[in-house]
Amino acid sequence: MRPQESGELPGGSAEPARPLPFRWFPGSPGFIRKTVPLAEMEIWKLRHDPTELVSRVVQPALWLLVFGPIFGRVHGIPTGGVRYLDFMAPGILAQSVLFIAIFYGIAIIWERDLGIVHKFLASPTPRAALVLGKALSAGVRGLSQAVIIYVIAILLGVGLNWRLSALLGVLAAVLLGAAFFSTLSLIVACLVKTRERFMGIGQLLTMPLFFASNAIYPISLMPGWLRVIARVNPLTYEVDALRSLMLAGGGSVYGLGLDLGVLLAATALLVALAARLYPTVVR
Repeated sequence: MRPQESGELPGGSAEPARPLPFRWFPGSPGFIRKTVPLAEMEIWKLRHDPTELVSRVVQPALWLLVFGPIFGRVHGIPTGGVRYLDFMAPGILAQSVLFIAIFYGIAIIWERDLGIVHKFLASPTPRAALVLGKALSAGVRGLSQAVIIYVIAILLGVGLNWRLSALLGVLAAVLLGAAFFSTLSLIVACLVKTRERFMGIGQLLTMPLFFASNAIYPISLMPGWLRVIARVNPLTYEVDALRSLMLAGGGSVYGLGLDLGVLLAATALLVALAARLYPTVVR
């Protein structure tokens, strides 16, 4: 083998490590080529196991078919001039994305036990690409859930916004929400390292995140201390974005730009943190 291939200089000394070229960093074509295949793997899983999609219909259907009409009779809930069921539908979509993504980290623990994570870490793929690929995989599942909820909403007569720009905005909000919560889940998996502890923490996170948001009632109804928590909860901004984009008569409380900006910034921060922690999952 030639010295330049073996990583040694002609004198036998090891060639100093070179920094990764620019193409490996986020936003470059090389980085994207390493990220997209992980999301494609998730599409392949869904195509070969469609029963999972059917099982995920139950929870949002219960919320929209049972809780929606019941809470709709409580006329004291301010919904901004829209039916309560319409007000609730974007919140249930955000909830479904949260519940799917927050337990995504358990797949990392399974992959570690099967040796798959070791193979990923032995590859030249940047750690950030591995993390972002997992986040996009959760986004694929979130989009499948969005299709299900849109179908239920149509059957229930929810007034949806069908403009192309609105649909693309919903896609972006779902992807960012799924990416954020799945990356948070991955960080938890890297820290706890066992399925039992992860499941306990995952269940501990889901309900507070859901109820401390504007998913099923406006923040104005909350006590003061809970409003503070809701305003730093990324789920609040995801729901606000979905509500302004999904509904024909919907509007954003914080502004669509701020909603998507908060989700994007929070996701980028967690991806950077998870990229540093990801190798520790095998220790």
